[in-house]
Amino acid sequence: MGLGTAFGKTILIGDQFVLYEIPAIVSSIPFETECVVERLAEGDGWILEDNRIEVPGYKKKKEHQQVDSINHMLDVMKIDVEKTPLKITYGGSLLAGSGVGASAAHCVSLARALNEEFDLGHSIDEINHFGWEGEFAYHGTPSGVDNTASTYGGLIQYHIVNGEKTWQRINLKEPVEVVLGNSGVTADTSKLDEHVEAQEKNDPDLFKKRLQTITLQSQAMKEALEDYDLPKVGDIMTANHDILIQMDLSHETLIYLCNKALELGALGAKVTGGGRGGYMNALTPGKELQEKVASAIEKEGYKVIRATIGGT
Repeated sequence: MGLGTAFGKTILIGDQFVLYEIPAIVSSIPFETECVVERLAEGDGWILEDNRIEVPGYKKKKEHQQVDSINHMLDVMKIDVEKTPLKITYGGSLLAGSGVGASAAHCVSLARALNEEFDLGHSIDEINHFGWEGEFAYHGTPSGVDNTASTYGGLIQYHIVNGEKTWQRINLKEPVEVVLGNSGVTADTSKLDEHVEAQEKNDPDLFKKRLQTITLQSQAMKEALEDYDLPKVGDIMTANHDILIQMDLSHETLIYLCNKALELGALGAKVTGGGRGGYMNALTPGKELQEKVASAIEKEGYKVIRATIGGT
């Protein structure tokens, strides 16, 4: 039996534009997807038992992408399930839904489980690469930001420079609490690229100006995080969300949840992940503020994740 785990994530800025070589800031969250791989005594191929907790409807909507992802990963990792049939079981503490790296955690945990079961000896960098390969089924062309956070953990700046994927850790003085509220809308991440590309085509000058602004915001946020200037981090989050709203990359429910969090004292709030559904992220330093915002959102029937960012 092989066991693999992988973190969920939240992105503070740069979500949709990593492939445009805009720096993104992403943090793992202390919730994981767990994958168990077991060899079967008979049969051929693989069978799946998906016990992950979920935003209602998420797993059903993603099931075809999930199958394609598993098949591709088995292929690139050179696992012959006709000769060695497998049972793949998923579980863990991460609430599966759009915007928290559920697909990346699905892929990275499978890579680790296969690596252990078949004693393949792959390094952590190779595990990250296999996680990226698995993401193609979910994202079209994955940027690599989600699987990197899922594999290595912590708070990082992720940046593609001249086509090369790079990342570096951002060290916080101490972890900070956040609230992730789910809209209940499962977004099709693979179609978000088309939406962004259409905006670039329709008004290239405006698109370029917005990306320049987001680049400056991302750089300023990194400095603010390193200085532990949380009010400034929050201001940048909220300003960035305004741009995403203008680009139709948020959602009316996410806008509502962000505004509610700000009214309750959150330092900043924005959509996290690809957008047009999934989660929002509110910066709520301190357990008291985190609970105030989280419980208020929960009382209205929305799924909530209480998390910290910047931990080891």
